[in-house]
Amino acid sequence: MEYYIRKVAEGDKSAVIDIYNYFIENSFTTYLEKTLDHAFFEALREMAIGSAFYIVDTADKEVIGFALLKKYQNVECFKRAAEVSYFILPKHTGKGLGTKLFSRLIDDARMMGIDTLLASVSSLNEESLEFHKRIGFTECGRLKNVGKKMGMDFDVVWMQKFI
Repeated sequence: MEYYIRKVAEGDKSAVIDIYNYFIENSFTTYLEKTLDHAFFEALREMAIGSAFYIVDTADKEVIGFALLKKYQNVECFKRAAEVSYFILPKHTGKGLGTKLFSRLIDDARMMGIDTLLASVSSLNEESLEFHKRIGFTECGRLKNVGKKMGMDFDVVWMQKFI
């Protein structure tokens, strides 16, 4: 199957929110517990730094994932740091798409003067923890038992990569 990475567009609203809601309902990839309506798409666009918001779709134009860079904090002294977020539907993982998306985010980050990337990952999301380690992130902090989702306690693991 062929995949394409491109900038997000207005027409991606439903697909992006449907993917986000899939992960809300079925995983620890996001900390949210209640699904979102399609109006949240605008909030995601506003969170994205510059135009660092990408879609992955198939040759048939099926959107199967997205990624974005967002401010770590909305404070001037932290402008050199950004947080990464990726969401790829499970049947499309393991094909190098996360790495390709990350490469795009790195290019954008460097152009914006960002030299530190951060990821906040649930301790119950082993796949994401391993992915981040594979692409060069290291654990830099852990908040023990601060989260509870689907009846399960979890740590928030902060990971960091200098670029």
